[in-house]
Amino acid sequence: MPPPFPQILVVDGARDIREPLGLFLRRQGLRVRLAATAAEAQRAPARTAVHLVLLDPALPGEEGPALFRALVRRRMPVILLSARTDEEDRIAGLDSGADDYLAKPFSPRELLARIRAVLRRAPPAAPATTGARRFAGMVHDADRQRLTLADGRDLPLTTGENRLLTALLGHPGEVLSRARLLDLVRGREPRAYDRAADNLVSRLRRKIGDGERSEKLIVTEWGDGYRLATTVERVG
Repeated sequence: MPPPFPQILVVDGARDIREPLGLFLRRQGLRVRLAATAAEAQRAPARTAVHLVLLDPALPGEEGPALFRALVRRRMPVILLSARTDEEDRIAGLDSGADDYLAKPFSPRELLARIRAVLRRAPPAAPATTGARRFAGMVHDADRQRLTLADGRDLPLTTGENRLLTALLGHPGEVLSRARLLDLVRGREPRAYDRAADNLVSRLRRKIGDGERSEKLIVTEWGDGYRLATTVERVG
């Protein structure tokens, strides 16, 4: 269930976007805080609870990406509002932990619908920390967001890759639909023609070297989803 009086934090360096957006959301019955910088945004949650952040990642320098990473680590719901419209930018934002991505210019009504959808969703079912697990000669450390290959090399994982691998290792041999995977990874249902799950699986396959294996670790079950085809054991 969404909070009865949700508060939205709008972080955008452009005053002509930030203030009209805040006014529109307030007229829809939402409580709103506005921030022009990462420093202002980081102070706002300390004063009062924030339930969702609308963030333009193009803040000066590295402020935007750094703030985004901090919000994802805290499991704060985030919708990215960006002037970047390329598919790769959208995929990268969602893969890094954003709950949604909307390209500028956008319809305020569409943004409101997406805000309501994010607020309705439950937190991701996959736990943030599950310890280390061994599979196919590799070790996945979910706490450190890291994959250790059979040859001893450590590979960092993105937030999306880490949650996806955690979900697959938690259900070995089970066919997980795309909708189920997105629910486990980000706590959201896919929209029509949403390829987020497929793109995320493709990235993880490259990390674990599935393209070089005759028998794949992540098996595609056509029309149904994906299955992890190996045994899993806890480490330590």
